[in-house]
Amino acid sequence: MKQAWIWGGLTGVGALAACVEMASMPEAGEGRALYVENCAQCHGPVGRGDGPWAEGMNPAPSNLTQLAENGSFPRARVLSTIDGYHRAQVPGQQMPEFGALLTGETVPVDVGDGVMTPTPRPLAALLSYLESIQET
Repeated sequence: MKQAWIWGGLTGVGALAACVEMASMPEAGEGRALYVENCAQCHGPVGRGDGPWAEGMNPAPSNLTQLAENGSFPRARVLSTIDGYHRAQVPGQQMPEFGALLTGETVPVDVGDGVMTPTPRPLAALLSYLESIQET
C-alpha cells in the first residue's frame, strides 16, 4: 500500500513537471506567424510601420523595431497595447484591440516587475517576436 502511494506521488510529480515544461515562454518564431496575420498590414513586413495599409493613417503605425527604451523592452506596455487596455478611452487610436483574438492556454511572463503573470500563449508569442526584432 505504501509503495502505491509513493509511485502515485512520483507519477503526479512527473505529470506536474511535464505541465510546467509545456507552459514556458514561446519562441519568437511562434509569434512571427501571428504578426504576419494580424500586424504586418499596418506595421509592415519587418515592423517599421510601412505596411500596405499604413499610407494615410493618422496617427501612423508605430515602428515596432524601436520599442526598446535604454536597452530595455517595455513588455507590460507592449502587452497592454496589443490587448487594447493601454488605448482604452483614448481618442484617435486606430489600432484594433487584439486581446479577444489572442486567447488560449496561459504561460508565465515576466512583464518587468519580477512577477510571473499568466498570459495567453499567442499574446506571449507575439511579445517574444516583437522583442526579437528590436534594433537597438
